[in-house]
This record gives sequence, C-alpha cells and structure tokens, in this order.
Amino acid sequence: MIQVTNIHKAFGSNQVLKGIDLTIRKGNVVVILGPSGSGKTTFLRCINALEIPDQGVIAFDDGSLTVDFGIKPNKKTLLALQRKSGMVFQSYNLFPHKTAIENLMLGPVVVQGTSKASACKQALTLLDKVGLSDKADLYPFQLSGGQQQRIGIARALAIEPSLLLFDEPTSALDPELVKEVLATMKQLASEGWTMVVVTHEINFAREVADHVVLIEDGHVVEEGSAEQMFKLSTHPRTRAFLQRISE
Repeated sequence: MIQVTNIHKAFGSNQVLKGIDLTIRKGNVVVILGPSGSGKTTFLRCINALEIPDQGVIAFDDGSLTVDFGIKPNKKTLLALQRKSGMVFQSYNLFPHKTAIENLMLGPVVVQGTSKASACKQALTLLDKVGLSDKADLYPFQLSGGQQQRIGIARALAIEPSLLLFDEPTSALDPELVKEVLATMKQLASEGWTMVVVTHEINFAREVADHVVLIEDGHVVEEGSAEQMFKLSTHPRTRAFLQRISE
C-alpha cells in the first residue's frame, strides 16, 4: 500500500493542490476524475516527483521509502521515489531519434545499470506484451499514435516499477486508436499491476477501477468504489460532473 498524505503544490500565487490524501492499495486501479484545471495531472506528477510538492508525505507501507516534502528531500530520495513508478504521458514522450526497442532499453541501461543484453531481452518481452514485437526497429514517426502510446506503456514497465501512473493516456489519440490502448491497460489491471489513472474514459473507470476519486479546485470532492461513485453517489458535484462528461 502507498499512503499519500496532505499534498500541497503552488505555482507562484496559484495554489493548485490544497491538501490531497490518497490511499493506493497494492494491485488496485485508482481512477482520478475531475474538470480541466482541477489539479489532477499536477497531483499525478507529484506522486512521481516530476513536480516537487510544497508539503506532504508519500509512504510505502513495506518500509522501503517515506518521503516528507516538508523537509525538502535530497536528490537521492527523489530518485528513489521516481524509480518506484513508471509514468505514461498523454503525448507519448518517446525519443524521436531512437527506435522502439531503444526507447525501452534506455531507462534500464542508463538509470538502473542493466546490461544491454539483458535490457534488450526484457524490451523484446515487453514489446510482445503490448502486441508490438514486430515494431522493435521502427522509429516513433513510423508508428501510429496508438502504437506509440503502447510503446510508452512498455517503457514504463521496463523499469519494473511498483506503481504505474497514466496521465490521460488516450486524450491525444484518434477515437479509433483509443480502444487498443485501453485494452492494454485492462490487461495490465487483470495482471494485478497497481495503477493510478487520470482519464475521462468513464467506461474504462466503470469496468476496471477499484477506487475512483473526484478532484476539483485542488481538493478531493468525493471518493469510493466505482459502484459508489457512478451509481450510488448523492454528492451534487459528483452527479453534475458525471452528467456533463456523459453528455
């Protein structure tokens, strides 16, 4: 289990996160919903230390790592936190001058010191997992958006993280390509990967999420199981938000 407590983040005078708590249980899929500008992506980036919170604590219950941002953690601690999670971005973020397999090998070789032979073998296995073993030697410009995003997912898996983070992974895709990426994510969920997903794909959330969180204006408005949030919620803000995105 990962416990995220009292996360605050401001950019200048703009207070984006105002004390967010979240419990992430091992093997669960947590879906974060909310309107644009609510702080969803900033919160996700704080979990990965791509953004450094102004205060708050992230703790792994196996005792392997606790990060208190109120004490300004050092680079070693931040790197340890980043190695705990793999991030899948909405705009793919693949290196354009590297092939698919080279994109997957980069993290293990450069960051973790894995041998090129071992990293290559692992990368081929991961490409097969996401259905792209025949695309190993292609460059990003030779791949569709859906294929690039599946490469992005495989790259996140390559560092063998404890947690997978998805920042609106289908928002940049044409509608016909969304299904293939969601299918890959559903497969990972069925395998027991711990995942936090920022998305507007409500059907995915209904089918796959163990826990759903609605964030607005830097606060958690409501959270609960998918059934509680989508069928049983009586919170007026939750109902209004779900009605609007369903339309």
